[in-house]
Amino acid sequence: MDINLPALFGQLLIGLINGSFYALLSLGLAVIFGMLNIINFAHGAQYMMGAFAAYFLLQFAGLNYWWALIVAPVLVGGVGILIERAFLQWLYKLDHLYGLLLTFGLALVIQGLFRHQYGSSGLPYQIPPQLTGVRDLGFTFLPNYRAWVVVFSLAVCLGTWFMIEKTRLGAYLRAATENPTLVRAFGINVPRMITLTYGFGVGLAALAGVMAAPIYAVNPTMGADIIIVVFAVVVIGGMGSIMGAIVTGFGLGIVEGLTKYFFPEASNTVIFVIMVIVLVTRPAGLFGRAA
Repeated sequence: MDINLPALFGQLLIGLINGSFYALLSLGLAVIFGMLNIINFAHGAQYMMGAFAAYFLLQFAGLNYWWALIVAPVLVGGVGILIERAFLQWLYKLDHLYGLLLTFGLALVIQGLFRHQYGSSGLPYQIPPQLTGVRDLGFTFLPNYRAWVVVFSLAVCLGTWFMIEKTRLGAYLRAATENPTLVRAFGINVPRMITLTYGFGVGLAALAGVMAAPIYAVNPTMGADIIIVVFAVVVIGGMGSIMGAIVTGFGLGIVEGLTKYFFPEASNTVIFVIMVIVLVTRPAGLFGRAA
């Protein structure tokens, strides 16, 4: 079989871009599940809300992409905090199924509202002028914006991992999930910490939405198209595993890109085949811990 190197590297680049979004979204899911034990099925809708927030900030407030990277996650994270206070706080002591059903219903409501208002055709969002153009790497052309997405996603993922695993704040967060009574004894407001953690996870989804807007356009169904794959990534990496979400997200994006080149017919199912294999051989996931 003759290998067309430009085509192969092109598919690897696409896989790396997709992997950046898989990693960032699965990281938010892992943070929420690891700290709150809630399976947040509304994550895809919150990713879509981040893209729409960037679009609204540009259209109605005149704030460009760089401002949207900061403001949109804060706004959507604030909506997440309201959701946690109004609905999710009553479900923490119940089975995971209740949280999944509630967030699934919220996702359908949010997506339906945006689709009713804006349709399904998608709204354009321009690449910032500083990141237009491409670089000739010799073996392929690399768009500057896509390079930025990969580098910035990796930086955010590693920064989040460092905060949770290596700082005092992260130690408090992890302790609050294991023994909240003990953490309260140190004078820490555990409910507020849980609320802010959910808001932070939602903010990560919104950040991914802002970054995706110039590539995929702003579409009410963009979250529904990706959330199933992201859940598969989280399961493969291990529910609640921060490093598992990062490594598996980028890794499966590359695997998906390779599959599109060598066996295109399987590119839409390869991640789910890997998920089945992992669940059979290692139910806790590649980086997860058995209950």
